[in-house]
Amino acid sequence: MLSSDDTLAEIRRLYFSTTRQTIHADLAKALDLLKSMATEEERERATVYMEGLAQMRADWARKQKRKQNHKQTLRTKSSELRAGKNKKF
Repeated sequence: MLSSDDTLAEIRRLYFSTTRQTIHADLAKALDLLKSMATEEERERATVYMEGLAQMRADWARKQKRKQNHKQTLRTKSSELRAGKNKKF
């Protein structure tokens, strides 16, 4: 069992080392660590890192969705061009 300082240090480490590819696993691990903290005061110290991880997950998910929508738009326009639907006379 980690001390509260060690637990906070691990959550902080996760915050600074997380990537788009690891955000879900890192956030899950950070939540488990947060739940293991004994007091509300200890959990409050981790709040900034937990909120930061949640914000990163939201930002990266939004960017990924936007990227997917853009690719779909490009595919649709490409299909329309091939089908001759987008001719301008």
